[in-house]
Amino acid sequence: MRVSADNTTCVTSSLCVYRVPDVFDQDAEGRVVVLDPEPPAELQHEVLRARRGCPTRSIHVELNGTVVEDPAPEAPEAG
Repeated sequence: MRVSADNTTCVTSSLCVYRVPDVFDQDAEGRVVVLDPEPPAELQHEVLRARRGCPTRSIHVELNGTVVEDPAPEAPEAG
């Protein structure tokens, strides 16, 4: 797993820091900082949860060289 974050889009919600403080922190302005860009496997679930919970999608994760993307929204059923 490889973790990065775009602190220019971060809105300082702090959810990532609360969920995985071993991986994420905040700078003096409250923007995300990645402390451990290659966290251990046991933190993978929580890192992915933090990524999904980021309101600005500022957290980026690669698993085995593949960028983790959000699933495409389902199309509404014709009715």
